[in-house]
Amino acid sequence: MEHLLNDQVKSLQISGIRKFFNMVANKQDIISLTIGQPDFPTPENVKNAGKTAIDQNHTTYTHNAGMFPLRQAIADFVSEKYHLSYNPDDEIIVTVGASQAIDITLRTIIQPGDEVILPSPVYPGYEPLIKLAGGVPVHADTRDTNFKLTGDLIKSHISKKTKCVIIPYPSNPTGMTLSHAEIEDIADLLENKEIFILADEIYSELVYEQDHTSIASFKKMRDKTIVINGLSKSHSMTGWRIGYLLCPDWLGAHILKVHQYNVSCATSISQHAALSALTSDKLAPIKMKNQYKKRRDYVYQRLTDMGLDILKPDGAFYFFIKLEVDGLSSFELAIKLVEEAKLALVPGDAFSEGGKGYLRLSYAYDFKTIETALERLETFLKNNQ
Repeated sequence: MEHLLNDQVKSLQISGIRKFFNMVANKQDIISLTIGQPDFPTPENVKNAGKTAIDQNHTTYTHNAGMFPLRQAIADFVSEKYHLSYNPDDEIIVTVGASQAIDITLRTIIQPGDEVILPSPVYPGYEPLIKLAGGVPVHADTRDTNFKLTGDLIKSHISKKTKCVIIPYPSNPTGMTLSHAEIEDIADLLENKEIFILADEIYSELVYEQDHTSIASFKKMRDKTIVINGLSKSHSMTGWRIGYLLCPDWLGAHILKVHQYNVSCATSISQHAALSALTSDKLAPIKMKNQYKKRRDYVYQRLTDMGLDILKPDGAFYFFIKLEVDGLSSFELAIKLVEEAKLALVPGDAFSEGGKGYLRLSYAYDFKTIETALERLETFLKNNQ
């Protein structure tokens, strides 16, 4: 009876990141720099808050939008950090990770045939959700703009069907982010257009040489922007599955309906842990960021010494390495790297057409693992020159 299934679902592919990770997971002696997951434990205060929530029987449904104290803490956090002003009553929704926030947003704003502009290369989680909502992904190739989605690039892809532009910075997989001036250029382009902006800012706490700028901080953009964020990267809480979205009240009222019928509410225990993270562990992201920066600088120096063509990332915890060997595709090269060097990096074509010819390296691993991995990469390159 498979022929009776939703055609959009049947056409979906498992994420190239997970597909490759699963392929090499059981191989012996492999060093894997594939998964974008912080290697730090969740802060102790946060874990204890989750335990206490269980002990105190905070195990029931919460408000559909999330516990009010948590929504207030989110409002305070984004105000202090990013100069964003959102009312916890009706402009903040706590979600089951940032991924669910993206899903319910797209299902609310997209109608069949609507086009969504997004950069390429890009995290592979957007395109399937756009298609499931009936939309059409429109990729803007950023390889000639240092992997940055610019105002000019967006302008060249806008059509009468354009409904939304996704701005996912800092970027997975490239680690690049946008400056205040670059964000302002996009805001100037879109301010008078009836086009939504989905700003995925899940890596906003991991920006190294500059402050993160949210496009929603521009007054003219606030009413058409949905900001997606969460605690997975900032507080090493990937498994707790707590994200949140910020949007104007008129839009939030509709997104909340989709959220309600989708999950009812985010996990109550995780919400209590998240409340602790945003109130008693504000310094945790800074401590982690400082360690990531040291790793980034080390990896950059090593890759540069190998003569590789790379851009120094200014956010997140990834390098996107241009690497071609014997005319192999990026997937074939990644397999060769596993077989010959026992090193796993994600093939760039997992991140759309714009990722072909690249490999993604995650440095969300301890120094010893990174050091050994780079030694293996260097040996592999010497053997394949």
